[in-house]
Amino acid sequence: MVKHNNVVPNIHCHKKWHASQRGPLKVKLALNQAGKKKSRRLARAAKAAAMAPRPLRQLKPIVNCPTQRYNAKARLGRGFSVAELKAAGLTNTTYARTIGISVDKRRTNKSEESFARNVERLKAYLANVVVFPKKRGVAKPTDVPAQILGTVMPITKPAVECVVEDVPKLETSAFTTMRLARQETRVAGQRKAVEIRKAKD
Repeated sequence: MVKHNNVVPNIHCHKKWHASQRGPLKVKLALNQAGKKKSRRLARAAKAAAMAPRPLRQLKPIVNCPTQRYNAKARLGRGFSVAELKAAGLTNTTYARTIGISVDKRRTNKSEESFARNVERLKAYLANVVVFPKKRGVAKPTDVPAQILGTVMPITKPAVECVVEDVPKLETSAFTTMRLARQETRVAGQRKAVEIRKAKD
């Protein structure tokens, strides 16, 4: 008979913990987690060194999120549309991919504002990009900028400036008013008792 108010034993001993048991091992251990972390970091560094001075990531367009709930938020999209590339002076999508521009042929432009924004983004990128020649005899440019390891041309949000002059200055603060009202309420009973005592005298 089970004594006291204990948990009813209902253990499940069907998991295979040892390789000597029958069947495949059902317990996976991650004892190589630290080693895998180091190998991934070294692989990323080797990839960046092999691609240098080319950026690690490609240039992405700025798009708006779908649905009414999130359409006010801007994020980086999959790739530029063919119309945006033509407007920026790039007629060959294959060449655009070779110079670090992501292309999405399925994407269509439905807004003139986003179309103009992405065209300006492409033009600003093309103005700063340095293209190395493929031929061996041609000299490579010497003034090469440092390699970009993060996002190429990330989205910059304008800082909201608060002008102090627009804030109205009150003679008395709300905190002071509430504090005085709380104090008057606390001593109201004592004052009333004093008035009654004086009236009797």
